[in-house]
Amino acid sequence: MTSLRERLLGPAPAALARQRRVAALGIALVTLIGGALRFWRLGYPDRLVFDETYYVKQAWSLVRFGHEREIKAGLEEPDELWTAGNPDVFGNQPDLVVHPPVGKWMIGLGELVTGPESPFGWRLSAATIGTLSIAVLGVVAWLLWKNALLAISASTLLAVDGHHFASSRIGLLDLFLMWWVLLAFLALLLDREQGRRRLADRWGPWWEATHGSGTGAPRSAWARARRWWGPSLGIRWWRLAAGVCLGLAIGTKWSGLYFLAVFGLMTVAWDLGARRAVGARDWLAGTVVRDGIPAFLLMVPTALMTYVASWAGWFATEGGWKRQWGADNPATSGSLAALVPDPLRSLWAYHVEQWNFHIDLANEHAWSSNPWSWTVQWRPTLFYAEWPKEGEKGCEVAECVEYIASLGNIVLWWGATIGLLVVLFLWLLGRDWRAGAALAGIAAGWLPWFLYQTRTIYSFYAVAFVPWLVLVVVTCLALVLGRADASPERRRWGAVVVIGYLTLAIAAFAWYWPVHTAITIPREAWNLRMWFDFWT
Repeated sequence: MTSLRERLLGPAPAALARQRRVAALGIALVTLIGGALRFWRLGYPDRLVFDETYYVKQAWSLVRFGHEREIKAGLEEPDELWTAGNPDVFGNQPDLVVHPPVGKWMIGLGELVTGPESPFGWRLSAATIGTLSIAVLGVVAWLLWKNALLAISASTLLAVDGHHFASSRIGLLDLFLMWWVLLAFLALLLDREQGRRRLADRWGPWWEATHGSGTGAPRSAWARARRWWGPSLGIRWWRLAAGVCLGLAIGTKWSGLYFLAVFGLMTVAWDLGARRAVGARDWLAGTVVRDGIPAFLLMVPTALMTYVASWAGWFATEGGWKRQWGADNPATSGSLAALVPDPLRSLWAYHVEQWNFHIDLANEHAWSSNPWSWTVQWRPTLFYAEWPKEGEKGCEVAECVEYIASLGNIVLWWGATIGLLVVLFLWLLGRDWRAGAALAGIAAGWLPWFLYQTRTIYSFYAVAFVPWLVLVVVTCLALVLGRADASPERRRWGAVVVIGYLTLAIAAFAWYWPVHTAITIPREAWNLRMWFDFWT
């Protein structure tokens, strides 16, 4: 008979020791290889590409001044000056920037290491985070399935995804958003295990104390309700950590707010399942009171305070955009606004202006795309392109190409597009919590963009939910592999299919390697890789 602990947590840790060792070794090896690939030739192209022209300079402005400043008035070709080794391009006026500072501070850390004029330096943080995320996703997959092959598969698929790879080698913000929400997801998985362990430990003695012989009926309705709800699980520190990570995600891009909302509902839904599994009489009310309200109070204020703290440089200096707005526009005496400090009112006014920019952004761009097309890679974003002639940049034929595009690994992305239907079925009809976990990241990272059909948006935003596309595919691979209690022959053939799929994904990554790394190749070779006109 399955014990309460096994029902809540699965097999005992001792039974998984060998699997855990294999998973750790495999994840470490894949991370090492994936990191080496991301750092190879990281400094090329040796100039600012795509939106690096904004974020790289803004990052260094944060490091130097604590806030973003505009480029000097009348300065021509600031990008060329920057690339030539002269980062002194800033004037004295503040710059209206439309994204919070966390991602730019992270880019700035790399610039501090090597100097702001180094392409390697301004991409250093992205490559580091891209590498570490390979390992983190492997750990996430281990916590979900407790299977070494599936955990290594998750790390491998992320390591060889071209979209994630290209984003790991450019100084943009979206990879940092992905990092913080992935860390928050890991923290909530650890919280799930800790919460269920506490429930298993406390349910037995608590149940015996309140329902055993001689206890009698509770004296009050409140005592009766507490008996029906089940025990309190104490302070959930991993949820606090998730709140900090989600605050930093929002401090990178406001779209992190959607992850806070969806992940908050997800973690409470996991608690609901746990209380129902142990037989709590009023598991719904118990979840709301014992888990839901505390989760909100622990995560949301923490995220908010972390977000406000991320503006520390703007608060500490006087020259930022709208920094003095509160002092210049005093609140009406006796009003509620008068109770708010001027710096906070200034920050609010700044946010209103940022919000208006985002909702009004609707200009034509050759590489914009509709979110309907993202998972099938209809219009990947072009980051960089050069067209050398014979004798230029090592070109040995009449025409060559150097190219970097956010083209995802089609084995992964097309597989995930089909897999979404399978995983949705598993969640709705099979009540598979792992399927729901995979869908949660996609719901938070992808679905909100459908609300902005008239806004200019790009497919490279999708890197924020790439880890959950990987988890969708791994959920399907888990079905192929078979249950842990399946016959050895069934599992063996399942493993062969899983490894075959991974091999196909690795081969696709190798084939598209030149169009992710700006390697000079003949135009004919480039045409062979660009299967569709809408990829070019």
